[in-house]
Amino acid sequence: MPRTPSSPVLLAGLLATAGVAHAVAPKQFDAIVPSALPGTARQWTYASGAAELVLAAGVAHPRTRRVAALAAAAFFVGVFPANVKMAVDARRSSPATRAVTLARLPLQVPLVLWARNVSRGAAG
Repeated sequence: MPRTPSSPVLLAGLLATAGVAHAVAPKQFDAIVPSALPGTARQWTYASGAAELVLAAGVAHPRTRRVAALAAAAFFVGVFPANVKMAVDARRSSPATRAVTLARLPLQVPLVLWARNVSRGAAG
């Protein structure tokens, strides 16, 4: 992703949108929480949504942008197992659903790189 002034705003918007989606439609996120995690899927859904909202606020603010963007990169790496679970669970789904879940896997890489670039471009 290019380092433009809008990149942090767009990243913050993506994180905020995802965070709100976790609260508004938690069931779809519950389904991709790996069962090996302690607690309930709903707890993880709400916790990850709250984390995304905190990261969004941090990325949006210039004073916290560097650290928050690095944390967002780590977060994107951390949620990758949920995307793998979604792809594995889609084995018995329609070809279109399988394609979407498989295509989503490599999309984590540009998200991580984007967050890293936002961090590098932050004042600080």
